[in-house]
Amino acid sequence: MEYIYGALLLHAAGKEVDEDKLKKVLEQAGLTPDEARLKSLVSSLKDVNIEDVIKNAAAAPVAAAPAEAPAKKEAKKEEKKEEKPEANEEDAMAGLSSLFG
Repeated sequence: MEYIYGALLLHAAGKEVDEDKLKKVLEQAGLTPDEARLKSLVSSLKDVNIEDVIKNAAAAPVAAAPAEAPAKKEAKKEEKKEEKPEANEEDAMAGLSSLFG
């Protein structure tokens, strides 16, 4: 996660995300960067428009919290159901997956 945070920090500062700059950011944060991870992330971000990914992620709807918590007996009986993501959520997730390689 630190590598992604470093890349986002560089992007927010208007700097190009490259191996040397990302390595410096991580070192300044007290981490020992792994060269393979640096290369992998930088190459994964090469053709990614980070601004678009951030906008798409911000536009994805957040699941609403339930209004009332079910009683303990009902909670034990109910099974968790997975919901299919909507089309715009899938697009946002596809964009985010490109960040993580």
